[in-house]
Amino acid sequence: MTPPTPASSTALDAWIDQHFDEEVRFLQALVRVPTDTPPGNNAPHAERTAELLQDFGYVAEKHAVPAADVQAYGMESITNLVVRRPYGSGGKTIALNAHGDVVPPGEGWTHDPYGAEIVDGKMYGRATAVSKSDFASFTFAVRALEAVAQPTQGAVELHFTYDEEFGGELGPGWLLKNGLTKPDLMIAAGFSYEVVTAHNGCLQMEVTVHGKMAHAAVPHTGVDALQGAVHILNALYAQNQEYLKVTSKVEGIQHPYLNVGRIEGGTNTNVVPGRVTFKLDRRMIPEENPVEVEATIRRVIEQAAAERAGISVDIKRLLLANAMTPLAGNKSLVDAIQKHAEAVLGEPVPAVGTPLYTDVRLYVERGIPGVIYGAGPRTVLESHAKRADERLDLEDLRRATKVIARALSDLLA
Repeated sequence: MTPPTPASSTALDAWIDQHFDEEVRFLQALVRVPTDTPPGNNAPHAERTAELLQDFGYVAEKHAVPAADVQAYGMESITNLVVRRPYGSGGKTIALNAHGDVVPPGEGWTHDPYGAEIVDGKMYGRATAVSKSDFASFTFAVRALEAVAQPTQGAVELHFTYDEEFGGELGPGWLLKNGLTKPDLMIAAGFSYEVVTAHNGCLQMEVTVHGKMAHAAVPHTGVDALQGAVHILNALYAQNQEYLKVTSKVEGIQHPYLNVGRIEGGTNTNVVPGRVTFKLDRRMIPEENPVEVEATIRRVIEQAAAERAGISVDIKRLLLANAMTPLAGNKSLVDAIQKHAEAVLGEPVPAVGTPLYTDVRLYVERGIPGVIYGAGPRTVLESHAKRADERLDLEDLRRATKVIARALSDLLA
């Protein structure tokens, strides 16, 4: 026999249902302000978010990252937001983090990527699922908590940041490094049907292949950098066959993978290219050593380049995001979310790892236990995140908001 739902949970659910249309409008307003990264001009979205939060009586601290740091990083503007909601002495401070920056929409959309159009119960638009949806779920969970549970100890902080796509160092990493926050626990944006307790690491590198330009009519007078790059790329892609032999013991994570996501070079069709640049992304399972991974990739690139006369390479690390592994203190988070997610969704919600990498690692690296949970479908594929027609089932938004509100009520009791 299923035990009755506690009255406090029933009341939280009712408040969220009564205010759900308002929550949907809040999310639509957030989606309609573009945050394409690159180019990464994200301060206007932070300003709009702060304005919307003010309507709820929430004061958002605006922490602008110095322009020189942002531009050196390859973006245009970052203003991170912190909303502090203290409830009383004692108890824990729980941070809720979601990121507003997103990759550009790309091609193939059948809906306006910034229209926040609702069709058949789904909202379409870039960042509807990842992760402006959790600006909404976290904000309205806190509003429900304060209206119904009225906690008397601990605190909640909303961290709305704008550097997940480039690695997080100028988002939550910047807030933490500058001592602007140090919560006891944290929950980061995620999907509704699993609690993520571990994730992959990520190494991103830029490789510039140098040859010698020449007229295409006399190609023997040059050294084709593109042919050199192809040889190097074949050597790198061959590593993926070896990675299939390296498996993780973390449920939800399989094996490492290397992807080349961007390549550019040459000057014109009738010119032997003298320089080609490509950017690679190497996902690392939690069991791998990042230093060894990077050293191996550098060795593969350098050996392949040496096999082609006249070719040289420059290798630059762009990002090293460590894997997230669970801290012992995350049990209370996992237990609370699993309990209420099963009650709301009507099915068990597993605690698993994910092949993605996220901002949560930056909290965990500083000893702050964290998990990933929020509004979204069962898989990234279903959400269309980073693809055309990204969408969010609004019922998943409703359910996740209830789960977060209930879990906060338990954790702050």
